[in-house]
Amino acid sequence: MIMVTMIVYGLLLGRWWRFTLITAAAIWPTYLLVTGETNATGPLLLAAAWGALTAAVGVAVHQGILWLFRRSGRGERKTRQNASR
Repeated sequence: MIMVTMIVYGLLLGRWWRFTLITAAAIWPTYLLVTGETNATGPLLLAAAWGALTAAVGVAVHQGILWLFRRSGRGERKTRQNASR
């Protein structure tokens, strides 16, 4: 269930993708430590990579939607110059 949460985290904060991926890489291993799932360094590094990867899925979807929105012209701001055309 938490992996779905990391994907949603990426979807919501995908606009700031660097921040999102870095914090996801910190949140997932922290969650594993707090819940007692693991206490070794090796699995924590792997967990950090896995957390960032799952958040990256959400970020990619967010960025794709943003790209489509901008490409469709709806994301274009109306200025006086554009309005006069």
